Amino acid sequence: MERCNFLAIYSSNLDEFYRVRMPAIMAMHQLQATPEPNLLATIQGTIKAQLQQFGDILRTGILPDMEAAGIRFLYNQPIPETLYESLQQYFLTKVAAYLQVTALQEHSAFFPENNKIYLVAETAAGLYLLSIPSENCGRFFSQTIEGTQYIVCVDDLIRHNLPLVLPHTEIKGSYSFKITRDAELDLEDDIKGDIAEQIEQQIAKRDYGLATRLLYDAAMPLPVLQQLTHLFRIEHATQVEGGRYHNLKDLRELPISNPHTRYAPWPAAGYPLAANSVYEAARRQDILLNIPYQDYDTLIRFFNEAAISPDVTDIYITVYRIAADSLIANALCTAARNGKKVTVFVELQARFDEANNIRWAKTMKAAGVTIIYSIPGLKVHAKVALVKRSIGGRSQYAGVFSTGNFNESTARFYTDHVLITTHGGMLRELELLFLFLGKRRKPQPGDALQLEHLLIARFNLQQVFLQLIDAEIANAQKGLPASIDIKLNNLEEEVMIARLYEASAAGVTVRLIVRGICRLKPGVPGLSEHITVKRIVDRYLEHGRIFVFQNNGQPLVYMGSADWMNRNLYRRIEVCFPIYDEAHRQLLIRLMHIQWHDGMSAVRIGADGSNEPIENAGNGTHSQPALYELFQLTRYAHQE
Repeated sequence: MERCNFLAIYSSNLDEFYRVRMPAIMAMHQLQATPEPNLLATIQGTIKAQLQQFGDILRTGILPDMEAAGIRFLYNQPIPETLYESLQQYFLTKVAAYLQVTALQEHSAFFPENNKIYLVAETAAGLYLLSIPSENCGRFFSQTIEGTQYIVCVDDLIRHNLPLVLPHTEIKGSYSFKITRDAELDLEDDIKGDIAEQIEQQIAKRDYGLATRLLYDAAMPLPVLQQLTHLFRIEHATQVEGGRYHNLKDLRELPISNPHTRYAPWPAAGYPLAANSVYEAARRQDILLNIPYQDYDTLIRFFNEAAISPDVTDIYITVYRIAADSLIANALCTAARNGKKVTVFVELQARFDEANNIRWAKTMKAAGVTIIYSIPGLKVHAKVALVKRSIGGRSQYAGVFSTGNFNESTARFYTDHVLITTHGGMLRELELLFLFLGKRRKPQPGDALQLEHLLIARFNLQQVFLQLIDAEIANAQKGLPASIDIKLNNLEEEVMIARLYEASAAGVTVRLIVRGICRLKPGVPGLSEHITVKRIVDRYLEHGRIFVFQNNGQPLVYMGSADWMNRNLYRRIEVCFPIYDEAHRQLLIRLMHIQWHDGMSAVRIGADGSNEPIENAGNGTHSQPALYELFQLTRYAHQE
């Protein structure tokens, strides 16, 4: 089931690729503006090879293992007669209520929805279109007979019952297809009026966007394919030959309850607080949460305590992707109802989370929260919060800096790091940032924030990181030890890559862990021979960003929300922050060491971008299980 989940993630990401990236690539291709003329063909060839591998994993790996476990997933297999009666009963009582059937004609007004699966039935009377209502009745039918669990796709269930739907004509065949549409919201940089209302209007139109892909069953006859293309006016869309089934992101919903088919549970370790409240504990020592290995409840408790504390006067927070049933958002509503001044900066342009963010913004506003919406043309991607208290007539601050969203749902499987601190200098600078965000405008060339601690994109983030790299270069040129260890989601921006190349040329050892995009070419003689890049893909999604500079034996450690991409450095507000507590600093350095020596779930990235096996992999560690054990055992000295 974990392999099924991973395939489901791949399928979902591929859909997003065709909705988000492919439209831009197709536009460049039409303008002949791509640096590589065959880029579109290369992408299509790569995807085709991946889909072939996807099918091989299912057929030769997962399905045989299911069979061995007494589970028959009838994927591209005939349906046994023993299931006929129950399939018909399920079809007539559950599925038929939602089944839309349309006769396709020359002037048909039917509009295929984005990423919805359809069956086209070829009959003697012409073509008929049937929707597959998986959102209403699920994607799979399951029945256990004599100890064997049978699982049937609803697609096949409908195919099996087509004679009931089209009883007076010969059915020659039925073939599945789906259309993927451009997801870009057509927003002007200078938005006038209510931005939330305009984004809602654009979301309503998004599923009717330009078709970017037609994915169809390879068994579909060419005349049927040509007729669909003509009827739906999608001649410009990329045509992708696929298998019998689409939307395999639904594999995560397979009705298999056997716990042995999944990972053994890893309960998060509780964070041992040194006081009765999170705030008081943070006053004694910064709190560093390493999610999901340590319990996210500590952060939720921080906001809940602030909501009910009589000392709290103000709460400020940025929201990028919020959970659908967010406890943090509820705490903010409660705080406002309890008379606190609560200000929430809601980023409405977080792709595919716009509607959920708007819903929560309206709910919080109704509770008395002051909502500040997106800055047109600039995304606020920082994950920060500030709480002000008035004690004895004096203001006291506590703040949160995170590498990931304030989202309890993703906190269960994204690795992130959350710092809860009362450091006066960092929090005064954070307050300056919130005051600037309240102006709802882009930073201008003359704008400046007085920053000594925080690194904020569009103000000082790139400059400080370049200075830190330069300091390592200077140490290497003096013959001093010099190294840089960085963990990112994506490394793409050319200025930062060029400076890392300079560091390599100076003899600085550069170790990078990059999960996603990496445009840097490691290990190239004369360019990057001192740079090594690895990638870790495992049970949890590696999401945290960590930056370690050796600094001649006095390591400087930063974390934050920013990858090194053009969008992060030039078109977003991001916050990276220093780790001053020595115990936390050493813990993060140890974490980076464990991950760097992963020989089980890591690969080395080659100069051509390929994933290469780690040499002597069996002698390495398995970093995520090792970190899970570490955080189960770790207790800070002052807490013992």
